[in-house]
Amino acid sequence: MRRRPWTLALTAAAVTAALAAPPASAAPPAPPPPAPPSAAVTERSAGFDALLPSSRPVGLREAHRPLAVTYTYEGRTHTLDDYLLRTGTQGFVVLDGHDIVFERYVAATRDTLFQSWSVAKSFTSAAVGIALGEGFIGSIDDPVTRYLPELEGSGYDGVSLRDLLRMSSGIAWEETVDVPPVHVAASLGYPLTAMARQRKRGWEPGTRFEYTSMNSFVLGWVVARATGVPYHDYVQRKIWEPAGMASKALLGNDSNGNSMAYCCYYATDRDFARFGLLYLNGGTANGRRVVPASWVTESTRPSAPFNQGYGLHWWLGADGAFSADGLGGQRIWVSPRHGVVIVKSTLATVAGGDETDAAFAAVAAEVARTRAARLTSAH
Repeated sequence: MRRRPWTLALTAAAVTAALAAPPASAAPPAPPPPAPPSAAVTERSAGFDALLPSSRPVGLREAHRPLAVTYTYEGRTHTLDDYLLRTGTQGFVVLDGHDIVFERYVAATRDTLFQSWSVAKSFTSAAVGIALGEGFIGSIDDPVTRYLPELEGSGYDGVSLRDLLRMSSGIAWEETVDVPPVHVAASLGYPLTAMARQRKRGWEPGTRFEYTSMNSFVLGWVVARATGVPYHDYVQRKIWEPAGMASKALLGNDSNGNSMAYCCYYATDRDFARFGLLYLNGGTANGRRVVPASWVTESTRPSAPFNQGYGLHWWLGADGAFSADGLGGQRIWVSPRHGVVIVKSTLATVAGGDETDAAFAAVAAEVARTRAARLTSAH
């Protein structure tokens, strides 16, 4: 069974509402699902930084077509409608290249800003890859203390950036126990940098996989220090603008100038889809190189013998598919084989789990089948 961020914790749904407070106009998750914050929300002076729309948004064409999706999971046959209903999906976008072939919202709209949770980690991976390509980071085999001497003497002392990226830092950490109090403290204004310095060594780095959100924060901190600009500014300049994001988004911070690089992008599903499209296209958007092609390849293949299902802050699936996954079922799923990107957003549900892989694979196969049928009929 594929291990996903926080989904093993029975208390995950209970702590969701206690984690980083969303923009002021958002309602707390409760049945029936409330609407997430609107794209028109005004961020507060502390707690969020704005990511502004690109001057050259990547165009997405509305080209909806019927998708007769069925799949088998644990011996039972399901439909796409059944899956979306049972998993409490509020936003769902399917891209066939630049064509939106399926889009559905429940208690939300295409302008809704959905909380990314750990989907953000893949954005952080992209930022690291870009900084590496620009020469701000010398090598991902550098020790983190080369960029953050403040971590000398902590559990991160001597740990490589590679081990942070592949979730093998060796710090003493249990995600479902440690991340909620850290996250709440950061949301209340306690510096994440101080909490990173407090981490202790628990085991030998580079010897096993241990999903650790603090690793992603430290990587965002490295990006900021190495480039000389705040993480959110770097993301704005190097990802949000050149990748052609069409809407304003918000990125959480700890009110001390430190972005929550492990979570907390509030963005539209169409912009999350544009990020997936960026990776589907090998790191290019609008004919422009955004993420080094070598980084796209390296970060979306197995990163260690001890975990064939995880790259460098990307989850790996069957047939070359890879995804950015977050608490409660958030996902950006990319299938290079079928040329398909799927985005799924919810507020509080933890239903679905591994079934999502089966459902998404069936959707991608149906998109490819209907594409081929249309091309055949056109000739």
